[in-house]
Amino acid sequence: MAQGPTTRETPWSVSMLSGKLKEYLDRLGTVWIEGEITQWGVSAGNVYGKLKDLEADATVSFSIWSSTRAKLSEQFKAGDHVVALVKPNWWVKGGSLTMQVFDVRHVGIGDLLERVERLRVQLAAEGLFDPARKRALPFLPQVIGLVTARDSDAEKDVVRNARLRWPAVEFRMAYAAVQGDRCVPEVVAAIRRLDADPEVEVIIVARGGGDFQNLLGFSDERVVRAAAAASTPVVSAIGHEADRPLLDEVADLRASTPTDAAKRVVPDVSEELVRVEQARARVRMRVTTLVTHEIDRIGHLRTRPALADASWIVDRRAEDVTRWVARGSELADRAIERAVTRTAELRSQLRALSPLATLERGYAIVQREHDGVLTRPDQAPDGTALRITLAEGRLAATSRGAVGDAE
Repeated sequence: MAQGPTTRETPWSVSMLSGKLKEYLDRLGTVWIEGEITQWGVSAGNVYGKLKDLEADATVSFSIWSSTRAKLSEQFKAGDHVVALVKPNWWVKGGSLTMQVFDVRHVGIGDLLERVERLRVQLAAEGLFDPARKRALPFLPQVIGLVTARDSDAEKDVVRNARLRWPAVEFRMAYAAVQGDRCVPEVVAAIRRLDADPEVEVIIVARGGGDFQNLLGFSDERVVRAAAAASTPVVSAIGHEADRPLLDEVADLRASTPTDAAKRVVPDVSEELVRVEQARARVRMRVTTLVTHEIDRIGHLRTRPALADASWIVDRRAEDVTRWVARGSELADRAIERAVTRTAELRSQLRALSPLATLERGYAIVQREHDGVLTRPDQAPDGTALRITLAEGRLAATSRGAVGDAE
């Protein structure tokens, strides 16, 4: 069968495809890979197991022949974090792929610490650990979000101690694996879910301690960034003093244990009642002191002569009023007298200038009925109606014309 391009009429055989796969994989040679052992079984001296990626959902099978196993200086088990020198091995007959292991070693604590420290420096340079970013916790949160393992001691410690301090406090649980390959994605999802809940006022991420490797999930960059991005204050209660997970650095508050987290997030109702009573006592004392001081001051004022007999105020003011009334009466009389004198003077002046004085001497004023004063006879022809004003009263008359020349 041809080995050129395949068609429906000229297909490859299964053995040819399998052989080509083996040839291709053989050219890859050996490579070092890193992962977590999820299965480790021994059969006839050989080891058959599976190695899982630390972050992605990818798994490969591996085998360690007895001769290679005899050379290993360390003991291994499921859950170990390792690096292995492997060569892809395609089994042509069965059509399966496995990794033949030539060497395998635990990833040392030193290597892990170095990785964590590099990430710590990177995130610190980005400002994620800046104290200015940390938010203050609410004084009395009504609803607390709790990220922890289901039915764990950490969950019981937080809930029990919080409710002992403030019985009315409520919890929103977001259960997640706190170690292993599921830890990081589940913790990230739990933080985001609680942060999206508008009733949750603070989030506690709790775990009851553990060795360094079991706590690696809380130094994962994804967990750290999820906590940094949360708008709700985050409390880290991983409970590990020796090796501080990076979550401790980015959290708004670091608690040494889950119990410590409950005590620092929730106030003690008995302590608060004591503080309230102390505050009430201080206010009562201040008010009593103020009132007593004012009573003493008023008593001191009342003992002064000016206030001992208040009638002097009325008497003194009565004398002032009498004096000012007399003065006012005198001034009013003087003003009236001056006004009377001035009025008489003005009357005399007016009478001197008034034609009435002339009329009293026997003169009269002659006017036409609807016109001005007559000064010449020709102004009143015969038959003109006249009005004559005397010193006392008026007369009506009719002109008979001029009777002679005026001298």
